[in-house]
Amino acid sequence: MSVRTNAGPWRGRRAPARRATALMDRLDPATRHALRRVLTLCCLLPVLLVLARQAVRLPEEASLPALYGITVLTGTLTMLHLAYTRYDDPAVRELRRRPRATEEFPPLPAEPRVSFLLAVKDEVHRIEDCVRSMAASDQPRTQIVVVDDHSEDGTAEVLERLRDELGVTVLRLPENVGKKHALVRACEIADGDVLVFTDSDCVLAPDALRRCVDALVRHPELGAVSGHCRALNAETSLLARAQDVWYEGQFRIAKAAEASFGSVSCVSGPLAAFRRDAVYNYLPAWAADRFLGAPFRFATDRQLTGYVLGQLWRGEALKQAYRDSPFVAGHDYPARKWRVGYVRSAQVWTDVPARVRPFLRQQVRWKKSFIRNLFFTGSFMWRRGPGPAALYYGHVLWVVAAPVMAAQHLLWAPLHGLGFLTLLYLCGVLLKGCVWGLAYKADHPGDTRWRHRPLMSLVSSVLLAWLLPYSLLTVRRGIWSRGTA
Repeated sequence: MSVRTNAGPWRGRRAPARRATALMDRLDPATRHALRRVLTLCCLLPVLLVLARQAVRLPEEASLPALYGITVLTGTLTMLHLAYTRYDDPAVRELRRRPRATEEFPPLPAEPRVSFLLAVKDEVHRIEDCVRSMAASDQPRTQIVVVDDHSEDGTAEVLERLRDELGVTVLRLPENVGKKHALVRACEIADGDVLVFTDSDCVLAPDALRRCVDALVRHPELGAVSGHCRALNAETSLLARAQDVWYEGQFRIAKAAEASFGSVSCVSGPLAAFRRDAVYNYLPAWAADRFLGAPFRFATDRQLTGYVLGQLWRGEALKQAYRDSPFVAGHDYPARKWRVGYVRSAQVWTDVPARVRPFLRQQVRWKKSFIRNLFFTGSFMWRRGPGPAALYYGHVLWVVAAPVMAAQHLLWAPLHGLGFLTLLYLCGVLLKGCVWGLAYKADHPGDTRWRHRPLMSLVSSVLLAWLLPYSLLTVRRGIWSRGTA
């Protein structure tokens, strides 16, 4: 199989990190955990000193920008601490922090049946690599279902050839129904104990699917897990390289921090594995999701994850609303307080936008999904405990405040002759980016790509912050488009 991916060079650069990980794995759990805490504290100490100095001066220089800066830096350090001291890969070892009553969660079979599902529309140049990587998985007992959502560019012909060669199941829809409805069509014929989704512009490592399934089998309390995603086309442009480093941080740090509490808020589309009994009853609600009186057509990975996280409080009402659906009437699974995890060792690569315009379109879609999900997951996340609540609502605060801070520092301050305030803001943004970049460098010794991370922070604060108000105003509009060129 020939698949274009930067996986080989990436794995080579990670060799020293793998050796260090192997050395840590030889230690007993208590010693390993203590050593990780000490090493993390030593690495974070310089930034902690900067934060302490600013906190001492805050009563004298109390202002909203200063408080915002300290809050953002504190949140960053907290996530780094959680990611490097509390996170364990559930596919590699048994988690240290588990529910007391694990017997409440029914175990999966030792070798569960897996349904690997994909929806595609007009991806003739990329779909073959994706489907071949799905078929190359070393996970046994896997059913592969690909739904062609009325493609018109030759995708259907490619899928027919792959169906005959690889034995995958292909459904061709007579009209376009949108990604969520297409995936639900796939679920209608899926017979797996585990339902796994990927995106049509992704390529998976051969062991990625097996690692996600292993995590679910070893930990019955996990209702869903996310894989670890990087950029497939990182060498195509500076913007793509910056996104590649950004993706690494969003998974390795942000998702790892959430996973330490079992409350990952978004099982991302490139590799999303769900227990059937944790999500099956809520698929009709997901497909027919409406927001502000209009259908919400985006795939909304966050929303599907929200049904797993919040079914103990929202599940019954959702099932009642769709009680006549075969997904509910066929088998009513009891609501449970599932945990949601992240499998760092399950590697997947996705095409990222290489030019500015497709990148902005993608970010608008993501912000619309964030807004919609805030009104669902935000209504119950506080019930999952102080740790998950602090991470979730802290992120919400950062996203909502970002355009306000950008307007104050980039527009108001220069207009009032306070250019120095603008400079301080930009320096703070770059400092935060450098902290994330150094975390990348610690995980990937010898990889110089960490230098692109401050650039991504700058882009996020100076450019992407303005997209939130625009996304809110246009949230009722939406089409399924995955262009990255």
